[in-house]
This record gives sequence, C-alpha cells and structure tokens, in this order.
Amino acid sequence: MPDTALRPDATEALRETLARRIMVLDGAMGTAIQRDRPDEAGYRGERFADWPSDLQGNNDLLTLTQPDIIAGIHREYLEAGADVIETNTFNAQAISLADYGMQELAYELNFESARLARREADAMTARTPDRPRWVAGALGPTSRTASISPDVNDPGARNVSYDQLVEAYLEAARGLVDGGSDLLVVETIFDTLNAKAAIFALETLFEQHGRRWPVVISGTITDASGRTLSGQVTEAFWNSVRHVRPLAVGLNCALGAKEMRPYIAEMSRIADTFVSCYPNAGLPNAFGEYDEAPEETAAIVGEFAEAGLVNLVGGCCGTTPAHVAAIAKTVHGQDVRVPPVSAGAMRLSGLEPFTIADDSLFVNVGERTNITGSARFRTLIKNGDYDTALSVAGQQVESGAQVIDVNMDEGMIDGVAAMDRFLKLVASEPDISRVPVMVDSSKWEVIEAGLKCVQGKAIVNSISLKEGEEAFVQHARLVRKHGAAAVVMAFDEQGQADSLARRQEICGRAYRILTEEVGFPADDIIFDPNVFAVATGIEEHHRYGLDFIEATRWIKENLPGAKVSGGISNVSFSFRGNNPVREAIHAVFLYHAIAAGLDMAIVNAGALAVYDEVDPELRERIEDVVLDRRPDAAERLLEVAEAHNRAGQAADPAEQEWRSLPLRKRITHALVKGIDAHVEADTEALRAEIEQAGGRPIEVIEGPLMDGMNVVGDLFGAGKMFLPQVVKSARVMKKAVAYLIPFIEEEKAGNPELASAKDTNGTIVMATVKGDVHDIGKNIVGVVLQCNNYEVIDLGVMVPVQKIIDAAREHDADIIGLSGLITPSLDEMVTVATEMQRQGLSIPLLIGGATTSRAHTAVKVDQRYEGPVVWVKDASRSVPTAAALLSDEQRPALLSSVQTDYDALRARHATKHDRPLLPLEQARDNATPLDWSGYHPPRPHLLLQQEKDVSVEVQPGGPAQHVRVLDDYPLAELRPYIDWQPFFNAWELKGSFPEILNNPASGPTARRLYEDAQQMLDRIVDERWITAKGVVGLFPANAVGDDVEVYTDERRTDVHAVLHHLRQQGQHREGVPNRSLADFVAPRDSGVTDWVGGFAVTAGHGVAERVEAFRAEHDDYQAILLESLADRLAEAFAERLHERVRTELWGYAPDEHLDNTDLIKERYAGIRPAPGYPACPEHTEKLTLWSLLDVEEHTGIRLTESMAMWPGAAVSGFYYSHPQSQYFVVGRLGRDQVADYAERKGWTLAQAERWLSSNLAYDPED
Repeated sequence: MPDTALRPDATEALRETLARRIMVLDGAMGTAIQRDRPDEAGYRGERFADWPSDLQGNNDLLTLTQPDIIAGIHREYLEAGADVIETNTFNAQAISLADYGMQELAYELNFESARLARREADAMTARTPDRPRWVAGALGPTSRTASISPDVNDPGARNVSYDQLVEAYLEAARGLVDGGSDLLVVETIFDTLNAKAAIFALETLFEQHGRRWPVVISGTITDASGRTLSGQVTEAFWNSVRHVRPLAVGLNCALGAKEMRPYIAEMSRIADTFVSCYPNAGLPNAFGEYDEAPEETAAIVGEFAEAGLVNLVGGCCGTTPAHVAAIAKTVHGQDVRVPPVSAGAMRLSGLEPFTIADDSLFVNVGERTNITGSARFRTLIKNGDYDTALSVAGQQVESGAQVIDVNMDEGMIDGVAAMDRFLKLVASEPDISRVPVMVDSSKWEVIEAGLKCVQGKAIVNSISLKEGEEAFVQHARLVRKHGAAAVVMAFDEQGQADSLARRQEICGRAYRILTEEVGFPADDIIFDPNVFAVATGIEEHHRYGLDFIEATRWIKENLPGAKVSGGISNVSFSFRGNNPVREAIHAVFLYHAIAAGLDMAIVNAGALAVYDEVDPELRERIEDVVLDRRPDAAERLLEVAEAHNRAGQAADPAEQEWRSLPLRKRITHALVKGIDAHVEADTEALRAEIEQAGGRPIEVIEGPLMDGMNVVGDLFGAGKMFLPQVVKSARVMKKAVAYLIPFIEEEKAGNPELASAKDTNGTIVMATVKGDVHDIGKNIVGVVLQCNNYEVIDLGVMVPVQKIIDAAREHDADIIGLSGLITPSLDEMVTVATEMQRQGLSIPLLIGGATTSRAHTAVKVDQRYEGPVVWVKDASRSVPTAAALLSDEQRPALLSSVQTDYDALRARHATKHDRPLLPLEQARDNATPLDWSGYHPPRPHLLLQQEKDVSVEVQPGGPAQHVRVLDDYPLAELRPYIDWQPFFNAWELKGSFPEILNNPASGPTARRLYEDAQQMLDRIVDERWITAKGVVGLFPANAVGDDVEVYTDERRTDVHAVLHHLRQQGQHREGVPNRSLADFVAPRDSGVTDWVGGFAVTAGHGVAERVEAFRAEHDDYQAILLESLADRLAEAFAERLHERVRTELWGYAPDEHLDNTDLIKERYAGIRPAPGYPACPEHTEKLTLWSLLDVEEHTGIRLTESMAMWPGAAVSGFYYSHPQSQYFVVGRLGRDQVADYAERKGWTLAQAERWLSSNLAYDPED
C-alpha cells in the first residue's frame, strides 16, 4: 500500500452540494487527447520504448508516459467550470490492458491517475476555497461482456467470467482510492452484469477498508430501442444496480443530449437518488466525428435542468472544455432536482422491470424449470438437452409466469455447472430473460453461481436460520451484495416451523436480523412460511393449511414491507397421482392465502384451476381441510377424491356435460376455462345464428364474446382467477376474433360505407405503456373500434412515450389510447400525459386497463395534460366515448361532465388525511397526572444481603453496588412459574391451559405433550442440562422530562446513565393521558427520591449443545421440545425475579401473595417493560441496560448489532414500582418528537428515524 493517506469521506459534502445546486462533471478525455495527437513514440515514452506490441491508442498509459498532457486536460476542464474531474482510467483494468499485455500495470495506472487528478483538483480548490473540486475514479465497462456470447454458434459461451471481472475491478478501484479519489464512477455500462461485478468489487473494497466511498452509476442506452447493449430498459437497469445505494445514477455515451432525453426523464422519474447525465456532443457524422457545438449541447442540457431532471451534468464523447463551460453557464442558478421518495415495493428486473407493490396482483413464479418439481425438466438437464429445457422456460413465461424459478439440485449432476450453463442460455433468449429469475437451490455455491449469470435483479431461494445466525447473516449480506431479493424459509436451528407460533417466531426473528443487523431492505424480503401437505390423516397436521394462511396474515400485518411466497404444490402432496383434485386444492388454497396477503407462489403457470369453477361439493370439502373446519375433513375429502380423479382421467363425460350447455354459455365456459378445441365451431354457429337474425359478424364480438370476457374480468378482479388463466382466455378470444375477421372484412369490402380507407370515424393510436406487457383488453378494444370504422394504430406492448407521440404525429391521430394492467403503468401514464403537454399535443387521451381508475386519472393524469383526458371503464364504453370526443356536438357535454366528476374526485382526495398527532409539547402537557406529594417510593432493601439458595456476587463501589448477579439459578425454583399457555400455543394446540388437557378433540395430544414436557423438565433439572443466569440492579433515579436519570449513588449528584423514553402523541379522548414511562418516576424537581430497576435473565446456556445432540440422533421432537421449554424457563425466570424484586430485593410489595395464575395475569404492582416492546419501542436502550448491569460479563447474554439477545432464551427489561404504572403502546410519532429524541440521544435525525422507523407517522423523505 502506498504511503498516500485515503481521502476523508466526501459523501455528505457531495450530497449537500448536489442538494443545493446542479454540479458539473468534466468532458471527454479521449477527445482532448486526440486534439494533441500523440504518436506511437509519445505513447511509449522512455519506460515502454521497447514494449513488444503497439501502444498507440492506450490512452490510460499516458498518465505514466505523458503526465503533463493529462494534467493539462484536467486543468482545462477545471477552469471551464467542472466541479468533478474523472481520472484517466476508462480502460485501466487488467481485462482491457491485456490487449496490450499490460495487465500488470493496472494498480499503478489507477493509483497514479488518481494522484495526478488529485493534484490538479487540490490546486484549483486552493484558488477557490469556497468551491472545492472533487476527483472521481473512473471504472469503464472493460472490453468484454458477461451477458453476451462471442460465438454465434454457442449462445451460452462467454469470453469473461464474473469472478474475473470482480478481480479486475477490485484491483482498479483499490488503486483509485489509494491514489486519492473522492468518489468512484462505474460508467458507460452497456452490460449490467459487468456493472454488478463492479459493484460487488466495490462492496468488497468498502468492507476491506471499513468505510464507503460515494458511487455514481452511469448506464448507456445504445440506440432508439431504449435499451442497453445487453437488452435492459432504463428502469430494469436501475432496479439491477440500486442496491449499491449510489450517490447518483444516470446515463452517458452513445447518444446526444436530444436523443437521451426520454431515458434521462425516465431515470429522473424512478431514481430515488441524484441523477447524472453526460451525453455525447450529438451523434457522430459519417467520419465518426462530433459536430454539435457547445451552445447546442448546453441548450439541451439546460432544458433538462429547467425540467428538473438532473443533478450532475457533463459531457462524454466529442465534448470539450468549451462544451463544459457552456453547460456550466447554462445550468448555473437553475433549480435543483429533488429526488422522489421511493414508494415501498419490491423492484425486480430481467430485461424489463417488474415491481411488486402492496396493491400488485398475485405473482406467478413458474415452477417447471425446477428439477425437483418437474420430471421432464430433470430428464432434459440430466441428458444435457439444454435447448429443449430452454423451451420449458419459454412455455412458462408464455403461460403467464412473471418470474421463473430455476433449480438444479439433483445428485447426479453438477449443480453449479448446470445452473451456469442454463442461465447463460436464458440470457440469450429475450422472450424469457425479460422476466426476473428466482435462483433456487439448497446449496449456496449453486445459488452464487446463478447470481453471477443474471444481469437483472434476481430472487434467491432461499436463505434461513437453519445453520444459525452467523451463516444466515453471511448469506444475507452476500445476497445483498449481489443485489438480489431473498426468500427466507421459516426454518431455524430447531428445524422447520410447522405451527403458527413457530412461523411467527422464526419470521419475526429473521426479519429483525435482516432489517436491523444486515441492513437488508424489508421490501426485498420474501418469507416462505412452509407449505405442508394437508389431509395426511395425521391429527397434528390438520392445521397445516390454516396455519400457513394465518402466518401469511401475521407477516403482512407485523413485518412491514415483507412479501410472502410458498411452494403451492406441497399442499396437495397427499393426493399425488390425482391431478384434478390436486389442482382443485391449489385453487382453493391460493384463493384463501391470497386473501390473507400471499404475494406470490411457485406454481405451474399452465395448470391452475379457477376457484369458482371447482365442483362445489369438492370445493367445500377442500375448504374444510384447508381451513380445519371439522375433524373428519380429510376423510370426507378422500370419499370424493377418487371419483374426481376418474372424472378427470375420463374427460369425455365432463366434456359432454359442458358441451351440452346452450351455445352462448358454452362460449363463456370456453373463455373462462381457456378451452380452444371447439372455439371456431362455436363461433361459426354464433355468427350464423346472428346473421340469420339480420345481424353483423361484429355483433359476435360485441355480444357473446365480450360477455364471456367480462366474466373472466370479474373473476380475475375478485382474485378467483389468475393471470395464466386470463392469458389462456385471451387466446380463445383471439382465435374467435381471427375466425371472424374474414367475414368482417368481406362485409366491409361489399359495403362502400365501411370500406373507404380514408373515410373513417377517426384514427386512434393505442399502446400498452412502457413496462407493461399486457394487451388483452387493448386488443379487444382495438378490434371493437376497428369494426366500428375507426383506424387503429396498435403499437403493441412496452411502448416508450416518445414512440407513442411520434406515432400520433405520423398518423395524424385523433386520439391516443393508453392501456396497462400492472400498477407501475399508472405512473407511466402520468409520464405520457406530461410529455404530451410538453411537446404541444392537444388531442384526447383515453386511459384504460385493470389497474386504472377514474380517481387516479382525475388526480394524477388529468392535471398533467391540458387536452381532454377520459377514463374508459371497459371495451363496451370505448366506441361511444371515442364518438363523443370526435363529435363537435357531443364533445362539450362529455368533457363538462368528466371535469365535474374529476373536480369532485380531486376535492375528495384532498380532504383525506391521517388522524392528527398532538405536538410534542401538548402531549407532554397531557402527561400521566401523578401526585408525587402524597407518594414516597420505597428505598430498595435487602439488596446487599447474601442469598442462601444462590451463588451471589456483590459488586462493591459505585453504581455496581446496586447490582446482584444470579449465577446458576436453581431451575427447580423456576419450574412452578412456567406459563404453559404459550407453550401449547407454540405447538399449535388451541385451548386454555389446563382445560386443553381435557378437550375432547385435542386433549389426548395435549396430555401426551404435557407429559413429555414434564419428563424432560425432570431431566433438565436433575441432570442440569441448562444453566440459568441472571443479573438485576436497582438504582437511584429521577425523571427529567421524558428521560430518566440514573445516578451513581444515593447522593444523586452524578448522573451515571440516562434512560430515554418516548411519549404517546395520539389525540386521546378527554381525561386519557399521553403516557411515557418517565411519568412513572418522580421528577427531579419534585424533591422526591425514586428508583428504577433493570434485569436480564437467560435459560439458554447449554441448550444448543443438547439440541445438536438430539438432531444428530434425528430426534427433532426432543430438540424442539427442549428449546420450547428453555423459552418457558427464561420467561419463568423473569417472572420469579420480578416477584422477588417486588417482595424482597426492592420490597415495595412485601405482603404480596399471588399464585401463578395471578402472576400470568399481571395482578401485581409495578411493571417490567422491555426495550423493543410497545411502551419503549426503541431497541438501543438495551445498550444502557447492558452497561448498567454489565450483562454480558455477568450472564453471557450478548447483543447483536440489531439489539437481539443471544442465547435466544433470554429476557431483559426495566422495573418501575409506582402503583399506577401500566403498560401502554407509544404508537405513532411526529417529526418533532423524533428530532427531540435524536437530540437527547446525541444522534442524527436519520439515526433516530432508522431505529424508530416502525413508529414514524411521517415519511422521512418528505
């Protein structure tokens, strides 16, 4: 390591500057070098005079051979107004330098380039101290691509590996930071997988240094397709790289500013960070030169600034110091772009973005590319038939899978090699790779191999606590480092969660570790609470279906942001071989799970039944099983299962049944079920029937076909039908329409009024907006409009805004119609409206699609466009709406009605608000009214008395004299204090203890479990399996505001620690106070002496070793039983210790005589709230407790970074003695209290908001 000191962290200074003004980046290094035209000798210099290969063109080498040229270029850009200069290192990594045989120079080139730029930047800063200059270490894309094959005959071939890229980027970045770079720029990204390798390298560098550097990510949209060279659109690119939390993200190279605008606008809309933009000086001419003048480039960039699109601007190819000077002058004084607040959502990507928000429709994860779930796929992979295997993935996407699950876990194949090969082939197929990939394996090396092949943002399936917290945290950090989301299995050291309580326990624990310790975004967590087979005939399995559903509901209510998934085929495993019943079980289970909040599931996207189409008797019996509605549910389902299996195998009777329906009902049935076998015959029969009655062919579409599709839409909207079925329904619809088109065209050919090419009712440009691939409704509307003599220009799906506007102009459109099915389409429609307004359009804009609404159109879209904006509910309204908009007579009345409606909707929206909070000072004025003049807190006594039944360690001197250590506490003393109710809840046995032991249904099982627990407790106590340890302290204290000062001794002159508490801010009814725990301690200015206590106990020492021994013997029952009893003993320890505090150690209730039932119901004086619980929700108060009691030293209980306790069988908290003290919920907090709390804690506001995030009543970004 050179003796150059690393630069101080510039992140905050850069953020502050970017928030205050638009910053300027330098221009092209290569263009400036070519101006000086160094020859071969100039490139070689003295040092490389004898180098065996030509060196001209190796611009990075000039840092060593012609440093004065490079320094001069830096100075020119700084004098032109650049705030940031980039190092001359675009190709200075081993991969690109290998073309010259100079890979060994990579570190030196980066170090010296950074040092040279540093010298020039510091010199300019010395001249203008009020305006510092920064150095950006440049990391180019390398000369290789990790996502594209160099061999047209082998799409799975690559000429560089992910690991090679990481190694090269890490070496280069190390040189850049050692040389003095302030920030790092990963730029000209044409392949996002290369960029992800660079990000992985940077994260590794940051870990090695124990600090971060600001990062700028800059992609390259190669042409008017709006995609990178490797195929990603702008939003997909952003989703793939946002995990590095860049200082700025943007675009550079390939395009001039004019051509770059729609993509910069898109980035500005979606990126919740600063946006950078450094375009080329226009497009190159026929000679590869750039002709755009500085004023032209600056004018367009100035438009970006005026529109609030950018924060950091500069130039790329063809730009010069003159361009930078013009840009700097143009953006000077312009308002800065304020990054939008990102709405909570999971943002995945393949080539296209895929966002899963709270209001998203159910997500289908295709399972047929999973070796463990598809025999056909397994055979193909084992036989090396990857081409056919690839077609399986294609079929899944075509059938409606929005994510594909890829699993290669098979004992007879090399999982790493198979995953690598298959995913590289997937990358070569845009129709497949447009969707995100779920990399699925039980082997971490296979998962990581998969992540190294995926340029989009993937999902890892899965990680868990199975191997303990250390492995879990390690895997989670690596998943985050690769930029993926993660499925987290409800599986811990004890085994799989098979009850509601265990699912809650494991998922809650995992969530806390991920969000608080790892820093894993909650939106990227997907819990799989374990789908188990139902109707197994085993009584203990009766609740498996219901427990999954209830666990899903609990996760959605208690773990903000987290998603829920599951492997649905597991639920029907008891009926393997009976596919009709299995599919019915899946439909019923999904229907109820989705209602509870299930976000996604691994399913066979081509074989999903429709809930409402399941035989009613079968559906009822399945629901009895899934929802555990009756004890004989499994038997009753078995009674009818075989009959349905035979019916499914002998399809003819069932087919005869629906084929005997009336014609129009047959059409509806075929559409709902996606059956196309008879569609042409039925459509012809309908056409002939309508024609005989004097009707036209179009009436078949407008009538029976549309009626059937309306049924499909209703089922889909109600969650009773899923996207794959809708896709199949649309295919049936399209076949029917295709059959009818010749008849419609024939009618038009024979009817001059319909056939005139120009004499149409109007021209309508229709498009499914960018980011959305759903066109069923649009296609139907298009057909209906065409058949009503409108010319329809259908641009298809995923249509960028500029393409829509250009098409409208090209075809002189009368109307633009936008369609979308997914939620992000709503924002894209706003973008289209905004651009239509900016570019001067005035034609009507129609809004339609499943996620659209009249309210959203009124509030969001209509206000961005001065032309008419009309929401169209369904296809049946498209023709009259279009006709009215294009009629001089009807248009005024329609628009007047629409605007009146919109005004009302906007007014209603504006009045919506959350329940108001009290200002903090008003909440404090409404504190708990306690009369301290008439109450004298008792002084703790017997504190220093030696106990007879425990080993006591008394700490002399200072505050430690108030601490008592309870080492190896007698377990026999704790046993009577066990609360058995949570024990049975953990084992998913319903009922109150002890009545549950005599329950007619569950009593026998409960009694057996209770007997087993008692026998194990005997062994735990007699054989000393567990060591119980605790510590308790009682300290002089007084309240000061919402804090509690803990004093060194009873003189109360020296404050030893401060407990920081929070106060309720909700508006309560008259007479109800806004409580804080500080209310229950005498105020310092009252003159009353008071005390507080603290404790920490554990019954976890020795558990892990014993559990491991049980598992080694494959005895999970005993292992789980032991861990559940250890938890109960820890809680019993807390209960017993609190009793002793009340009656002897503190002694404020010496005459208390309560049995265990009274203790469980908290019928005692005083409380023991715990940090992290509702009355004191902020976890870091444990640090104060640990310091006061020296908890880790005395008990072995340690705190993780997220403030969790280990061993897990541990309890800690505070003691408050006031007879009126009570538990309460702090609830939502206003910004004023959070800021006040931060000041009291000595934190930044951001730190306080992080730890109090679940209590914030506001968005920190607002």
